[in-house]
Amino acid sequence: MTAKQPNIVFILADDLGWADLSVYGQTAFTTPHLDQMAAEGVRFTQAYANSAVCSATRFALITGRYQYHFRGGLEEPLVRQAQRYGLPPEHPTLPSLLRDAGYNTALIGKWHLGSLPSFGPLKSGYQRFFGNYGGAIDYFTHKPGVGEAVPRDLYEGEVPVERVGYYTQLLADDASAWIGQQSSDKPFFLSLHFTAPHWPWVGPEDEEVSRNLKDLFHYDGGNLATYARMVRSLDKAVGQVLGQLKSQGLDENTIVVFSSDNGGERFAKTWPFTGQKTELLEGGLRVPTLLRWPAGVRPQVSEQVSISMDWLPTLLAAAGIQPHPDYVPDGENILPVLQGQAPVRERSLFWRYKAQAQRAVREGPYKYLKINEHEFLFDVVSDTLERANLKDKLPEVFDRLRQKWEDWNAQFIPITDEVFTHGVTPDIQADRYQPERATRDKI
Repeated sequence: MTAKQPNIVFILADDLGWADLSVYGQTAFTTPHLDQMAAEGVRFTQAYANSAVCSATRFALITGRYQYHFRGGLEEPLVRQAQRYGLPPEHPTLPSLLRDAGYNTALIGKWHLGSLPSFGPLKSGYQRFFGNYGGAIDYFTHKPGVGEAVPRDLYEGEVPVERVGYYTQLLADDASAWIGQQSSDKPFFLSLHFTAPHWPWVGPEDEEVSRNLKDLFHYDGGNLATYARMVRSLDKAVGQVLGQLKSQGLDENTIVVFSSDNGGERFAKTWPFTGQKTELLEGGLRVPTLLRWPAGVRPQVSEQVSISMDWLPTLLAAAGIQPHPDYVPDGENILPVLQGQAPVRERSLFWRYKAQAQRAVREGPYKYLKINEHEFLFDVVSDTLERANLKDKLPEVFDRLRQKWEDWNAQFIPITDEVFTHGVTPDIQADRYQPERATRDKI
């Protein structure tokens, strides 16, 4: 490892599907900048999000702990209760621990961990913030809704601001400018959290579409061509930031991580998985993840199973910093594996999701999955589509993982009727059709 503390740039996409990058299997368009990052760094093949929805994963990412420690982390996502429940300012976070160790810290982009005045990035370790507090905004109006009466959700710190331009590009420009202001004698940590390619389905040339929206969550809008423009603009934005690092001679000793907060949504490509955002099938949880750090990690394809909450202990270790002793991470430091100092190791990872009463455990190649009253056991290494239910063929594995989920779940805040959840239902997406009374008569 390099003796000098590395800079860290953590780039988070929003609702990006597993195969939405050409290096992961996208064939309809290319993502050259992220493909180049993969070629120069680590491409993960078994990286997971902590949740199948955005704000819950963000609780885990910033704390290194399962989101179920926090009342706000139960929300799927945090929308109606954002002023009541959020990330407690007193809880140590990745940015606060780095800040206290001498790093300059900034969040540029999406927060989604609770609303002002009680919660916010400046209260949880970031020294600078430019972006949106909530879950989604229009790419041109920067509003979380439609109409003159809707205020913009765009802030500089805790002060509302107005900017002109496509949001993905605004974030890239601000991140590049902030990096340009950093001095070589002090390390920095930048969280660059895009809203792309989250709805509304509006590309950088689609301002007219934005003007005519009746609802940001427009079920009558979008298509594969629009989605392609959104992802390509994201790729271009990442390339701009990587170029800024290189132009300042910072790219060798800057850790750049790229990931997504959950699996893809309506127009995303998740092959060879099934499922999507709000579902604990692999397509809702498995996320494209890249790491580039020429000074510390050689280029490779990593089979190490990982999850969002691993990044706190991993990045702290790279910086030579210990987690807070009173808030032990649930995530693991995977840096020794990436640096060839330890072998790839098996993990036990757990999820729950209120919509459709979903549960999941991943251990070794196996995954226990429950959706409503239906239970499954899959080998997700050989059966990526999650088709062959092994629960009767491997009853010991099935029973063991089901019991492990019960034991794990007992540690956390229970999901109650009050908790908000969002799922994909037949009235909004035809391929989620389910007959009122399902049968499986043999043909």
